[in-house]
Amino acid sequence: MFKNVISKRAIIYPLLMLSAMWFGYFLQMQGFFGSCFGAIIPLLPEGLLGVVTSPLLHGNIDHIIGNSIPIAALMFLLYQFYPLVANKVFVIGWLATGLLVWLLPPIDIFTGDYMYTCTIGASGVVYVLAFFLFFSGVFKWNTKLLTISMLVVLYYGSLVWGMLPEELFYNMSEPSKISWQAHLSGAVVGSIIAFAFKNVGEKKKKFIWEFPNYYSEKDDKLWQEYKENHPEDFMELPYKKRDDIWDHLDELRKR
Repeated sequence: MFKNVISKRAIIYPLLMLSAMWFGYFLQMQGFFGSCFGAIIPLLPEGLLGVVTSPLLHGNIDHIIGNSIPIAALMFLLYQFYPLVANKVFVIGWLATGLLVWLLPPIDIFTGDYMYTCTIGASGVVYVLAFFLFFSGVFKWNTKLLTISMLVVLYYGSLVWGMLPEELFYNMSEPSKISWQAHLSGAVVGSIIAFAFKNVGEKKKKFIWEFPNYYSEKDDKLWQEYKENHPEDFMELPYKKRDDIWDHLDELRKR
């Protein structure tokens, strides 16, 4: 029933990503990744590996479960509704976000002190996908894609708070372990990619009668026939009656 509706890629690619994430977590549990190996370490050469590997690594079971659900949902929407650019969005978003996190100086926003940080997790990619899906629908101004934008806002609108340091909202004895830098980087990258690809793929459909100087001989003939057969409708009429006439003409045009 759904084989011609749901894209195979919209199922396969999220499953591949989830498999890679959980395999990476399994390797972590076996001790293959430790002491920040595979993480993004800002401004240090050894941290560049994390640009590629960090989205596959997670701190604990809650961390990976918390990222798995939005990754699955948002990747499905990406590959289902943006098939022409989905791979580019995903790969560029992944690498650009990681590189931006690596370039951001790890400074305590309150003290200005340098902090040695190791960033892991797929939340940066989550933000890329969420912000791409939202802004792409807005930029294209397509009814179907705008619906996807509204779904993203409905379920993931609270993500916007993750782009700010938790220290702004809570009194914390030590710095938060949540990387707002990764979230902010993902949001910025996703928004930029949405703008860059706004003219690629499905756009808002424009009907022929919406173009300037539109003229249809068929429509004109229908109008003249209607005037001849219903002269009473062209007497002084209340607005509601006039609306009914236009609705009737629209029905005739669609036949």
